[in-house]
Amino acid sequence: MIYKNDCTLPKEYLEQLTTEGLESLPEMIRVLVNEAMQIEREKYLNAKPYQRSHERSGYANGYKPKTVRTRVGEVTFDIPQVREGGFYPGALEKGLRSERAFTLALAEMYVQGVSTRKVAAITERLCGTSVSAIQVSRAAKQLDEVLETWRNRPLGEVVYLYLDARYEKVRQAGSVRDAAILIASGVKKDGKRSVLGISVSLSEAQTHWRVFMETLVNRGLHGVQLIISDNHGGLKAARKAVFTGIPWQRCQFHLQQNAMQYVPHVSMRREVAEDIRVILNAPDREAAQMYLKKAVNKYALIAPKLADWMEVNIPEGFTVFSFPRDHQRRVRTSNYLERLSQEIKRRTRVVRIFPNEQSCLRLISAILMEVSEEWEYGRLYLRMETG
Repeated sequence: MIYKNDCTLPKEYLEQLTTEGLESLPEMIRVLVNEAMQIEREKYLNAKPYQRSHERSGYANGYKPKTVRTRVGEVTFDIPQVREGGFYPGALEKGLRSERAFTLALAEMYVQGVSTRKVAAITERLCGTSVSAIQVSRAAKQLDEVLETWRNRPLGEVVYLYLDARYEKVRQAGSVRDAAILIASGVKKDGKRSVLGISVSLSEAQTHWRVFMETLVNRGLHGVQLIISDNHGGLKAARKAVFTGIPWQRCQFHLQQNAMQYVPHVSMRREVAEDIRVILNAPDREAAQMYLKKAVNKYALIAPKLADWMEVNIPEGFTVFSFPRDHQRRVRTSNYLERLSQEIKRRTRVVRIFPNEQSCLRLISAILMEVSEEWEYGRLYLRMETG
């Protein structure tokens, strides 16, 4: 047999493979993927290292090591970083965990006989073939180990703690119920955001919230200076029990929404919303209290229930005035958790009804793990040295 000398692999790699055999594969993969990621960053920045160019769209910012499990063993790659954030090399298949979890969620529906023809078709297209219960179980076990480790990782000092909940449909004992997805995220002392924890349960009752918060503390969460959340009853009671004495900021966005329940006429909603915005956008607590007093007097006769509600509830949105002005815009609402919730919804609405709690936990954990990594390796959310 005649062999053609048309191999495109560099000669030095061929020599290494010849002398060291298959043991050299991990190192070869590391070098090749690192080079591919370097080229990808250059294309992203529209410039090579140290090149002066008017078309440059950003600046390189060194490398960050990341160990990945491959078919030839664990390989530690050097992930190129960009100073402005927002870059992640496609060579490492960003999104692999959540896409695998997404596939498993659909596959479980198919295997357990609760899916529609459409879901079965999507599953087969995603997986490339029909999926057996054994294959799903094996793949789920591997993924669950990674996600379980992430959910139970040690926590450290968190300055601002955000708490929120959303709901997903989960099948249980032949019926479909709403499962509460509790999510905790925070801003650490380095100014970076991080998803701290997630819990899935068929209730958002006080017990669920309390166990969830206690788990965060047991994992080492400390140093919290402010908690930002909505005014859900179960959350409120659990927060007071677990984080006694820590200031609480009621989400101002939810405050405005809650107020609309007490507006007697639809025609008044725009005016009431504007009055509340004036109060919450005040330059300091004293001004906010003055604007609130005027609003309460204004609505005392024409909307007495609204006036009473405002007098009691609006001040719960004033805690933010005790914190640095440069931080106030970021910590007066839990809006970024709302955006995170929308991203989760975008990925889960295809599933529609999860076959069990574990399937729901798996997919959402994978999504949040990716988001958290982006936050931790991305740009600062807050400059914590601000006085």
